Amino acid sequence: MELRGRWGLVTGAARRIGRSIALAGRGLNVIVHYHASADAAAATVGEIEALGVRALALPADLGRADDVVRLAREAEARSGGVDVLVNNASNYLRASFDELTEGIWDASLDVNLKAPFLLAWHLGRAMRARGRGRIVNLADWAGERPYADYLPYCVSKAGVICLTKALAKALAPAVQVNAVAPGPVMPPEDLTPAEREAIVRATPLRRLGTPEDVARCVRFLVEEADFTTGAVYLVDGGRLIA
Repeated sequence: MELRGRWGLVTGAARRIGRSIALAGRGLNVIVHYHASADAAAATVGEIEALGVRALALPADLGRADDVVRLAREAEARSGGVDVLVNNASNYLRASFDELTEGIWDASLDVNLKAPFLLAWHLGRAMRARGRGRIVNLADWAGERPYADYLPYCVSKAGVICLTKALAKALAPAVQVNAVAPGPVMPPEDLTPAEREAIVRATPLRRLGTPEDVARCVRFLVEEADFTTGAVYLVDGGRLIA
C-alpha cells in the first residue's frame, strides 16, 4: 500500500514500541493513541510532524468498551478515513496462579484482546467499504508458548493470534490482517543483569530485540506485503524455537 497521504491509527503510540511504529510510517499520517501519557503523546506527534506528515493525539482507556468505540469513531471523523490500524497497546500484568483474581483476568482480556477486536470491527468495516486497508495486531511469542506468572496475558495474546486469522477471513479481500509477535524486546525494567543475560543466552541470535526491529516488521506488513493475510510474523530472535 502506498502510505503517503493516508492515515493510520497506532494504539499505545506515545512510548516504547508504539512510538517506534508511529515514526516508521514513511509518509503515513498518524493518529497517536494514548491513555495517560499526554505529554509523551504530544512529543511523539511533534516528532512525526517533523518528518513532514500530519499527526494528532487522541486519548482513550482501552479497558472501557465505550471509550474504544469513541476512539474508532473520532479517528475516522478526524482523519477522513483510517486506512491502517496497528493494535499495539497492551498491559502486562504479573501474578502467580494462586494470586490471580478475576479483576486481573478482565483487565488483561479487555485491553489486550477485546479492544483490538472492537477497533478492527469498527474500522475494518469502514476499510472494507472503501475497498482497502491494513490491520496489524501486536501478539507475543508467549501466545504460542506461555510462560509462568502471566496466565491472562499469555491467553490474551493467544487470542490475538486467532483473532488475526479470523479477521483476515472476515475482511478479505479488501483488508489484509496480519500479526507481529515480538519476543525478548524491551523486557521489564526491574530485571537484574543476571536475568537479562539469561534471556540473551536463551535467544539464538544472542541479543535482545529493539522497538525498531518490531517497527520494521510492521512497516513491511503495511507497505510491502501485498499478498499476505492471516500471517503471524515472529520477531523474537529465534526464542520460540530455542
